[in-house]
Amino acid sequence: MPLISVIIPTFNRAYCLERAINSVLAQQMYSDLEVVVVDDGSTDDTEALIRIRYTDEKRVIYLHQPNKGVAGARNAGFATARGEFIALLDSDDVWMPWKLELQIACLQRFPEIGMVWSDMEAMNPDGKVFDPKYIRNMYSTFRMYTMKELFSHQCKLHEVASFAPSLTAKIGDANFYSGYIFSHMVMGSLVHTSTTVLRRERLEKVGKFNEELKFSGEDFDFHLRTCRVGLVGFVDVSTIRYQRGMTDALTRPENRVHMANNFLKTILPIIKNNRNEIKLPDADIRTTLADAYNWLGEAQLDSGDIKSARQNIWISLKYKLRQPRIFTLLISAYLPQSALAFLRKLKRKLTTS
Repeated sequence: MPLISVIIPTFNRAYCLERAINSVLAQQMYSDLEVVVVDDGSTDDTEALIRIRYTDEKRVIYLHQPNKGVAGARNAGFATARGEFIALLDSDDVWMPWKLELQIACLQRFPEIGMVWSDMEAMNPDGKVFDPKYIRNMYSTFRMYTMKELFSHQCKLHEVASFAPSLTAKIGDANFYSGYIFSHMVMGSLVHTSTTVLRRERLEKVGKFNEELKFSGEDFDFHLRTCRVGLVGFVDVSTIRYQRGMTDALTRPENRVHMANNFLKTILPIIKNNRNEIKLPDADIRTTLADAYNWLGEAQLDSGDIKSARQNIWISLKYKLRQPRIFTLLISAYLPQSALAFLRKLKRKLTTS
């Protein structure tokens, strides 16, 4: 069996890191793996946890570095990883015990594919699953297109994993999709990081995560470049449990401005310099730019940066006049500060009630 390297970046997550590591070590069929835990400057008990729990586990490699952010931590993991395949896992997520067996089977069956990712279950802070197939809810690009529009090839997963009868009950009648999806990825991400497995040769072509993208967005940039290089595959089965609702998640509301800004930082140069590679009509490009500036303007409005919010809402209107709620946002951006503060307070109250 090929060596598989699993990169787990972590920062002050001793409370859940063991669960993530153990879900990798518990993989069925694949014991030939290494778990590269990159401690990104934690000040909690992360180092002690690794020392106590995994001293005798030679497959767990522990790295400690000054805090650089999740992109820098993953890049440090890449530099250490020795595997033929590279998998990514966030320290608050959990793998199913058959994840690698299924996804490596797909990569071996289709050698032209450089990356495989999957659907995921979403769990709340209590560990209860509240959505068994969450990826289409999290990534709206899935709802813009049919699977046939996104992918050029489709087959049944049980055909790919026919050598592994133990997987039959897990995958049922689910499909495996593959194709060149770079154009559609420009509209927004389709890939979730903790579900991905890449070939080393694909990673070498893609390069590192962009460490200039702080707080969020580094994953979209990386996956967009991965999809630009060549074919990828999607397993329409949930192979992980994705943690939602934790206070230390990078996707928490106060990071919305960073998320929107980094999305624009990623797609603007791609659209400007590689428009001929993007096989989408101009209307689709204008829609994604309008949505992106709308998103940024709304986030800035909520954070109190009124001047920037006005500017970006007007840019959004330039790209697309007819948008849901755009004029409500525009009016809000010109309300007196006291009225806007009242509306924000009312919105928070209605959201939490």
